[in-house]
Amino acid sequence: MAKRVLHVVTTVDRIGDARHPTGLWLTELTHAWQVFEEAGFEQLLVSSGGSAVPLDPRSLAFPALDATAKAWQADTARMALLQRPAAPAQIDAGDFDAILYAGGHGAMVDLPADPGLQRLAASIWEHGGVVASVCHGVCGLLDVSLPDGSLLVGGRRLTGFSSTEERLARLADVVPFDVEAALRERGARYAKAVLPMVPYVVTDGRLVTGQNPASANTTARRVVEVLAAS
Repeated sequence: MAKRVLHVVTTVDRIGDARHPTGLWLTELTHAWQVFEEAGFEQLLVSSGGSAVPLDPRSLAFPALDATAKAWQADTARMALLQRPAAPAQIDAGDFDAILYAGGHGAMVDLPADPGLQRLAASIWEHGGVVASVCHGVCGLLDVSLPDGSLLVGGRRLTGFSSTEERLARLADVVPFDVEAALRERGARYAKAVLPMVPYVVTDGRLVTGQNPASANTTARRVVEVLAAS
């Protein structure tokens, strides 16, 4: 049977007191989707409450907008997927082999606060599946608790958008918290590339995390490799 991957995407289009426009960083979805499609995987989108998915305006401009993202925008069927993702309550975690949290700054707001999404990640992890994230998508893993009460990220090696990258994005004073600091506070063994904004992926068993948008493709490929080895 084909492997099945659940993509978690944000529904938040504004952050901060300045109401900065945000949303899903499109290539974090499209790069991973293409890798999984080529691997023959089945894929499904899920969002908090099953609400529609806004796109971060900055992800739709050069140089962020690449061929995969342009192809999505030109495909009415795929763009329609963003308007009608599943809600967590509609998903049976046992049907999926992996869950991947995409980023965009909106992910800092809704993904950490949704108990339904947290249950999906914890359940997929507990039945031997892969839990993965790209960039700010790791925020969805911050408070995922396992049956023994421990945090999924506690004591595990992982990565996510760094403090340096947040400053380079000029949003350090806009975001609700610092991703790197929040991960460290929860006991995660945070790691990052020497240089910012370059592909960097950390694998700790069945936990696969990418640091930034440039890491989406490699993160997905690593997920494929981990699933093939399991």
